[in-house]
Amino acid sequence: MSDKLDMMFKLQEGFMRSLVDNKKDDLPASWPIDMEKKVSQKLCRDIILRAVEEAFEALRPLKNWKPHRATDVPDFDREEVLEELVDTLKYLFEFCILLGFTQQELYDAFVKKDEVLHERLRNGY
Repeated sequence: MSDKLDMMFKLQEGFMRSLVDNKKDDLPASWPIDMEKKVSQKLCRDIILRAVEEAFEALRPLKNWKPHRATDVPDFDREEVLEELVDTLKYLFEFCILLGFTQQELYDAFVKKDEVLHERLRNGY
């Protein structure tokens, strides 16, 4: 599975390089970026907000969440949700790449957090 995460990072980095080469974005020419600079922090904030927007777009197909709704809407576009989740991940991977996080660091942090959450459940957190 880690090879798939590695490939996802490489695909995103390739896309980012294409954006830079074609001047289609305000991405810097190299990374990791210096997070002590205001322009870098602004860029990262914008990228995370784009990821949040995409995550919110994944909610669009959810029609039956309203407690006051008396009828069910049977339509659910699973593919739309998946597409928006992929868009979300692409922005999150871009953020990781710009900050210089590796696939291994992301994986290790994910596993560590998973352990913490399970420990919290065991201890009645």
